[in-house]
Amino acid sequence: MFRTLLISALLILCSYSLHSHAQPSACPPTRRCPIISPPPPPSPLIRPIRPRRPLYPPTLHLMPRRPNNNPGPLSNRARILFITQELKRNITYDPQNYTGTWVGNNYCLFKGFYCDTVPDLNITGLARITFNGARFGGNFLYFYRFIMNLPDIAIFHANSNNFTGPINPNIKNLRYLYELDLSNNRFLGGFPSNVLGATNLTFVDLRFNTYKGRIPARVFNIDTDVLFINNNGFNQKIPVTLGNTPALYLTLANNKFIGELPSTIGQTWNTLLEVLFLNNKLNGCLPYEIGYLKKSTVFDVGGNLLTGPIPQSFGCLAKMELLSLANNQFYGTIPESLCKLPNAYNFSLSYNFFTQVGPWCRRLIRARRLDVRRNCITGLPQQKSPAECSRFFARPRSCRRESTFSIVPCRLGTTSLEEDQDEEMVLPTIDEMPPPSPRTYGVVHKPPRH
Repeated sequence: MFRTLLISALLILCSYSLHSHAQPSACPPTRRCPIISPPPPPSPLIRPIRPRRPLYPPTLHLMPRRPNNNPGPLSNRARILFITQELKRNITYDPQNYTGTWVGNNYCLFKGFYCDTVPDLNITGLARITFNGARFGGNFLYFYRFIMNLPDIAIFHANSNNFTGPINPNIKNLRYLYELDLSNNRFLGGFPSNVLGATNLTFVDLRFNTYKGRIPARVFNIDTDVLFINNNGFNQKIPVTLGNTPALYLTLANNKFIGELPSTIGQTWNTLLEVLFLNNKLNGCLPYEIGYLKKSTVFDVGGNLLTGPIPQSFGCLAKMELLSLANNQFYGTIPESLCKLPNAYNFSLSYNFFTQVGPWCRRLIRARRLDVRRNCITGLPQQKSPAECSRFFARPRSCRRESTFSIVPCRLGTTSLEEDQDEEMVLPTIDEMPPPSPRTYGVVHKPPRH
């Protein structure tokens, strides 16, 4: 329960080669971006606390965990029993009968309560609350008042309930709290910045609430592995501190974020595994620094207002399995290096204005691993009408950092001339490949709540 979390930060340097990029300025004539020398890899934020310090001294000899029906002396017994009974009185809807078990003096036997040894006291205490899916209903379900009377708590999971209320700065005094899930409740207002004071948090889930406005720049400075803030009402720019996050899994989907995707995202190259930006109002062109994300397996910016060509650096996303740029205004040639990525499982570029694909991309299309429906690609089925494509390209298109689209910050895999020209080469279809198991897509689906 009280665990030591160690995540090593290994710096792996990329080697470089340059590849030119054809970009259409109209449909179909093309022009080439100038070749420039790639800059060095961006430096991740230096974090003296990684590997993380343990929640308690590893040399401490803890009392073995005792059975729930015979826990011995209980830490903060009177305080926890009092606040539990107060919460019980305020719960007017309890379809799974949690509160029916909240009787007696042994809180280790209460449904949703889990006990373990409190390290600095070396007696049994309340280490975890799990109310996920309990669907509690009531008018005065104040989260903060409840949790602040659980001084030994390490894990608090209460998604899909009706908790509400502000979060006080004193939450930082919960010395062992490292997982907090308040998703799908009734929290509202601005981002709960006081949560960021709980510096041991490694899991933060605030999705499916009614938070709005801007998110503070320091949200990406907290040393967490998981940060889910999707499905709220955040409607300002994503802070440039995005590059500081050490998160492995990051979801900002289904909000109203505006502006460009910060180029600092490249600084997360040593940690970020999955990231979702889908269904916001992001605009501008994609930064080439995305190509540094060589550990990422999921990248989704679908359903925004993004435009421009795909940077050639995307050919460096060696571990990418699920990629979506769908439902935007991207255009130009789909890079062959993107279609050669070895782990490509499902790449969706549909509902854009791409105009050209090469032999490797056509193989991926035939394998149903690349979706290019509703684009402007001559000779392929299910494309946009010539009139719709002409209207789009009638307006001048450009990007603010256009010269960077030819930067390739890695050494691309090589293929033979015969492979490049072999129109009959067959790739495994999507049905013949083992499906990936992403963690982030599941959190954009709302669970039921009373």
